[in-house]
Amino acid sequence: MSIKTETAPAEAWKHVVWLTLLGTAGCVGLSLGLNYLLLLSDALTPFGRSVITAALLPIIIGLPLFALLGWREVEIRRYRQELTRSGTYDHLTGCLNGAVFTSMVDRRAARPAGPRSGAFLVIHPEHLSAINLRFGLEWGDEALRLIATAIRSSVRKEDLIGRIGTAMFGVFLAGATEEDAKEIGKRVREAVGQIYFAPKGDKDVLAIRVGGVVFEHELAFEDMFRSAEEGLSELQDETGFHLSHFTN
Repeated sequence: MSIKTETAPAEAWKHVVWLTLLGTAGCVGLSLGLNYLLLLSDALTPFGRSVITAALLPIIIGLPLFALLGWREVEIRRYRQELTRSGTYDHLTGCLNGAVFTSMVDRRAARPAGPRSGAFLVIHPEHLSAINLRFGLEWGDEALRLIATAIRSSVRKEDLIGRIGTAMFGVFLAGATEEDAKEIGKRVREAVGQIYFAPKGDKDVLAIRVGGVVFEHELAFEDMFRSAEEGLSELQDETGFHLSHFTN
C-alpha cells in the first residue's frame, strides 16, 4: 500500500511531463505546417500570411484548450460540491449527519443573537430490527428514508434535522414554544403513521417514539439530547410523545 502511495505522484508527474512535451510539439508542428502552406500561396502578401497565422493559431489551439479547461473547472466544482455534501449530509436519509448537526446546534446555542428559547426532539423509529430480520437490510434502510421524508415534511423550514444514531433522528426547533413543539411532534407521528410501507408486498406499519424538551435558554447539544432521551425512556406507548421542560 505504501509503495503504491509513493509511486502514484511520480506516475502523475510523468503523465504531465509527457502531455506537456507532446502538446508543445503538436503546437509547434501545427504552426510550422500552417506557415508552410501559406508560403505556397502566391495570392497572399507576407502581411496577409502573418495576419492569417496570428488569427488561426489562437483559434485552433486556444479554443479546444480553454473549452477543456472550462469543462475541468465545472467537474472540479461538482466534485467539491459532492464532497461537501457527503461530509455534511447522511447519504441514506439526506438529513444532516450527526457531527454536523451537533456542531450546528452548539453554534446556535453559543451565538448572542437570535431566539434563546426553543425545543429539541428525539425521534426513535420502532421495529427496524424486526424489519431487517424479516425483509433484509435494504428494507430497513428504506424505512429510515421514508421516516426521514415524513419528518422533513412535518417541520418548519428553519428547523434542523439530523441523523444522530443508527436508528435515531434529532430535530432542533429554534424559538419554538411548547405548543409549537407539541404540534410538530404530532405532525411527525401522523405523517409516519400514514406512510405506505409494503416490503415484498406485505404491508407493514411504521411506528416512532418521540421525546422532547422545551427550554427558555438555549442549551448545549448534550444537555438537550439527554433530557429528550430521558423522555423516550418514560414512554410506555411505542408510538407515544413525551415533552419535558428544562429548568436551569
